[in-house]
Amino acid sequence: MNDSGTRHTHRPLGAAALLLTALTATTALAATTACAGPARAERSGAASTDPAAARSARTPADSLQGVWRMDGYGTLVALRGRSLRTYETTGISCLPGSVSGTRAGAPGAHGSLRFTIADSAPITVVPAGAGRARLTIEDNVGRRTLHRIDALPARCTRRTPHDPRTVFDIFWQTYAENYPFFHAKKIDWTAVRDRFRPQITAKTSEDELFAVFRKMIEPLHDAHTRVVVSKDKWFAGMRPGTVLPTAESTARMDKAIAANLGPGVIRHQWADGRLSYADLPGRLGYFHVTSFAHYTKKGDYAGDVAELDRALDAVFTKARTQGPHSLRGLIVDVRLNGGGADPLGLRIASRLTGRPYLAYRKRTRNDPHDPTRFTTPQPSRIRPYQGPVHTGPIAVLTGRLTVSAGETFTQALMGRSPTPLRIGENTQGVFSDVLGRTLPNGWSFGLPNEEFLTADGRTFDGPGIPPAVRTPVFTDHELSARRDSALTRARELLAQGAPEEGR
Repeated sequence: MNDSGTRHTHRPLGAAALLLTALTATTALAATTACAGPARAERSGAASTDPAAARSARTPADSLQGVWRMDGYGTLVALRGRSLRTYETTGISCLPGSVSGTRAGAPGAHGSLRFTIADSAPITVVPAGAGRARLTIEDNVGRRTLHRIDALPARCTRRTPHDPRTVFDIFWQTYAENYPFFHAKKIDWTAVRDRFRPQITAKTSEDELFAVFRKMIEPLHDAHTRVVVSKDKWFAGMRPGTVLPTAESTARMDKAIAANLGPGVIRHQWADGRLSYADLPGRLGYFHVTSFAHYTKKGDYAGDVAELDRALDAVFTKARTQGPHSLRGLIVDVRLNGGGADPLGLRIASRLTGRPYLAYRKRTRNDPHDPTRFTTPQPSRIRPYQGPVHTGPIAVLTGRLTVSAGETFTQALMGRSPTPLRIGENTQGVFSDVLGRTLPNGWSFGLPNEEFLTADGRTFDGPGIPPAVRTPVFTDHELSARRDSALTRARELLAQGAPEEGR
């Protein structure tokens, strides 16, 4: 989900950068998340004229060779020799996907194969019985089920026309088959097609087609929808009332936070300022998380994990978590968090509990004709870190710029005991990984196709997760006065011994 890039070092972050990273940057992540590629069947090892002998000589890893259909995601995965390749499909199209990889090392336990993906997290495929396999992505929560198919469909090997009407049809069809929220948002997608398709002809210009696509998805008000022509020409949705931060407003936010932390408070930083912590008077702690990605210059997930653990080891020490001088309460601030990798949020949550609990259950739309059909929900659980953990009261600060992985992290804390007290405003309301797609004219676009469910089956897509204590968050009035009502209220409630939410 993504990187917000807001830093205490005041490195500038313009609106465009935030949208393509914080609100939009899931494209690269989601391309990995939503895909896992195909290839034609090819047996490894020596050939045999005796079919029975050949079958007995095959290893579990050999059984993965071939073409697989992913349950949900409209994706085919082809494994051939040491290569992995994805294909993006709809009922009318099949295009080469953006994910391709090379097998790393020898097969692992149970015949698992691990693939290195350029500029993305590694992918692992594991046999799961006759005609089935499981695919996992290192920086992604959950797994995908693969079903073997006989061969790559013929249309996957043919050149797809790139005229405006074909491009329009694939764009519309991809949303029709994968987007889960048309009913909730009161959008008749068939009516959208009927309105706009007659406007598209062989002579429709690039600007005209882009304008149509924008008009089609803008009413969804969904920050995980986007269409990208180039780095200078793109559109991404957002919830009404969302104001993207500029370099100037980000600096003002930081000054307001600093003023309300108080004089003499030292903020320790990691991950180029994306993670910071301060001890406050009254044995309170302030942990600020502005991103769940890009913690190192290299930007790889393994590096992010190592840097996050380094920060968490420094914050959650024995002195802060045990004994007479331990923290009475902790403020976790994700008000300006554009997201990133969901597992990093779970990693933080594991330092905030002494008992295991359900974070959420994740499911994917998997019927192109029925938007109410989903995969079986997969549970993600928080397991306590085997070391110092903070089990006392927590206040979580949220706002409409709490986006994507910032929101799944907030949701992951809801099952904690004592329940964190959420303070501020509703989060943005986008939880799914972004299903990244490429059009035959070279444009890319994205959309959500997953739901993150609470224990009782609720989702917060659209309105976002609401606070228990509502306060202004980074309004112009607050910033002009260097006031931070959410932070001030959190300090007051924790100092008083904040009650569990809902009591």
